[in-house]
Order: sequence, then structure tokens, then C-alpha cells
Amino acid sequence: MADFSLPNFSTDLEGQVALVTGATSGLGRRFAKVLAAAGAKVAVTGRRQERLDEVVAEIEASGGKCAALRLDMTDTDSILNVVEQAERALGTITILVNNAGIPDAQRAHKMSIELIDNVFGTNLRGPFVLSCEVARRLIAAELPGRMVNISSVGSFNYGGNGAALYSITKAGVNRMTETLAVEWARFGINVNAIAPGAFSSEMMDGMLERIGDITQHFPRKRLGDPAQLDSTLLYLVSPSSEFVTGTVIKVDDGQGPR
Repeated sequence: MADFSLPNFSTDLEGQVALVTGATSGLGRRFAKVLAAAGAKVAVTGRRQERLDEVVAEIEASGGKCAALRLDMTDTDSILNVVEQAERALGTITILVNNAGIPDAQRAHKMSIELIDNVFGTNLRGPFVLSCEVARRLIAAELPGRMVNISSVGSFNYGGNGAALYSITKAGVNRMTETLAVEWARFGINVNAIAPGAFSSEMMDGMLERIGDITQHFPRKRLGDPAQLDSTLLYLVSPSSEFVTGTVIKVDDGQGPR
């Protein structure tokens, strides 16, 4: 039997290398800063270079180590290249946070093929390709790893607000989490997901502009603050969650279906 500490919980990520997608704003930006504060070296990725540079400056000002890498989740070459770039800059990626995502914001029958491809590519295909590339390198290096996919409570229930494809792709993220967890368990790679409810973010701001204040339908009539996801993220990437894989954790303040 292993000799566990009492309690068996630590958020010390010293020596870990994390890659966070969609780190230019909102949840992803917060995730990157939290992982750096816990001791990980962090590769922040996204499409807006000036925003990435801002995150790097914030992390380095707090004593962390960070690299900004431009990434287009709909471009296979961009995905494969960013893993190589992150590894050269910081070392083998041991923590992956698949956070990048876009809404559809249209009724299904009105969506262009281009928008359909972008939503599938950003929300589901891209994270799958990226996860596989990171896993390949972890397996070759014989290192354990942690992957956290950002899903949504919308993956469990469609509210009918012009987000059908978003709901579909996030449901796919849940299933991807469950299946890859099984495939990679023997290599010590844990794959889990967080399904947030409505949190303050650029994406949420756009949704509220389109459909109005949705918080009055929530049990506590409020949006979440990204800081309220810190503990769940740190739990899933910490050594303490070693026995947890293939799990989707709802963090929704009771907003979702029960």
C-alpha cells in the first residue's frame, strides 16, 4: 500500500508543464494564471498574440515562467506545431487544459457550412487532435499526465437558445473524456472534464446581449466568477486526484438539469 499523507491533497505543481488553449481571455486566462501560481510552467495559446503577451507579462511579474504561442484550433498543422514549440520552450507537456471553444449562436438550419466546420473544429476535433499529440509524447517519455477538458452544462441539456451545435460538440467533449481516459489509463494519463454553468466571460457577454438576462431563471440568480473554478481545476491536475479519470464534474451553482 502507498504511504499517503494526511490529508492526501496538494496543489504544488512545481516541475509540471501546462498548456492552456483559449488563454487570451475569460476562463482560459484565469486557468493559466492559477496553474502558474501553483508552480507550473505554462504555455498560453490562442489566436490573439497581443492578449497572449499580456498574460505572459502578468505571470512573469508574479514570478512564474510562461510562453505565448499562437494557436488556431481549426488548423491541424498549428495544433501539432504548438506542441513542439511548447516542448522546446518549457519541456514535455504534463498538463493539458482544453479550454478553447466558440458558440454557434444561430439556429441549426440557418448555419453556414463554414460556421459548422469552425464550431466542430474548435470545440471537438481540435481538442481531440491536441490531446492525442500530447498523449503520444507523454507515452514516449514514459511520463504520467493530466488532461482537463472544458465542457458545459449545455452538454447535458439544450435550452433552445440557438446553441444546438455548441451543445452537440460539448456532449462530444464529455464522451471524448470518458473514452480517452480508458485508452490512456495504463499510461498514467488521467483525462477529466469540467462542465461549467454560466460564468462571466466574453462568450457569456455576447450571449447576454443576444438573449437578455438569463440569471433570473437560475436558483441563485447570478453568474459564476472564473475564480470559483480554481479549486476544481487544481484538484483535477494535482497528484491527489490520481484515482480520478473519465469524470465530468459539473460546476454550475444548481443551474443545470437535475
